[in-house]
Amino acid sequence: MNAIAPEAYTTEDGRKIGGVVMEMKNITLRFGGVTAIKDISFDIREGEVRAIIGPNGAGKSSMLNVINGFYHPQEGEVWFRGEKRGPMKPYEIARQGIARTFQNIALFKGMSTLDNIMTGRLTKMKSGILSQAIWKGPAEREEIEQREKAERIIDFLEIQSIRKAPVGSLPYGLQKRVELGRALVAEPELLLLDEPMAGMNVEEKEDMSRFILDVNDEFGTTIALIEHDMGVVMDISDRVVVMDYGAKIGDGTPDEVRSNQKVIDAYLGVAHD
Repeated sequence: MNAIAPEAYTTEDGRKIGGVVMEMKNITLRFGGVTAIKDISFDIREGEVRAIIGPNGAGKSSMLNVINGFYHPQEGEVWFRGEKRGPMKPYEIARQGIARTFQNIALFKGMSTLDNIMTGRLTKMKSGILSQAIWKGPAEREEIEQREKAERIIDFLEIQSIRKAPVGSLPYGLQKRVELGRALVAEPELLLLDEPMAGMNVEEKEDMSRFILDVNDEFGTTIALIEHDMGVVMDISDRVVVMDYGAKIGDGTPDEVRSNQKVIDAYLGVAHD
């Protein structure tokens, strides 16, 4: 077991933040001769909203892919729930309780909202192919149970009116919400969001910010997100890690990061006093 003994804390708005659920220790990731991540360490605590920010090309998405298990670093260690994690397949990551959304929407455009969200329950289903083909008895009961869970997420995200609509016909902001629903229905302990506000107008960003905070508050889901909108990041995050050219240049609360001169110079673009 990893010797992690963090202290829990309470946020200003009374939310409880627990111990470390994931720890990235001295992560270095290379693609051929290119180093995407250089010796970065940080942790993610239970119940918090943890943001990863930085300029384009900073290595943020590569880091999210390391957290998600899609990439395995050449150097360093990833610890989850006190256990060191080796190379894993995507379905193994999902079964660990980690789900994600993508920077570029990855939905089945010809399928309905409900059917897309139902795909998030696949790792929870136990019926075999034969039972599902017959669709009687246990398979039927399981299908009904999984559909009820999907419908609850649809209600939570306020997308009842589009539950039967093909997602390819939906506006961009609603497609992003459907993708969030597919991740949520998997009941993740850790939810990874890759630029959830990208391409949205102000109203859509406000809606998505509200849903992210509601997910964190009502479900107790730990959230790690990449986002370029600094207003959103500073409003909804408990802690922020800042990357630049693959290196970590800042880590702390939004106020601490906002006043970090290295972060200002590299990313926020505020001149010296």
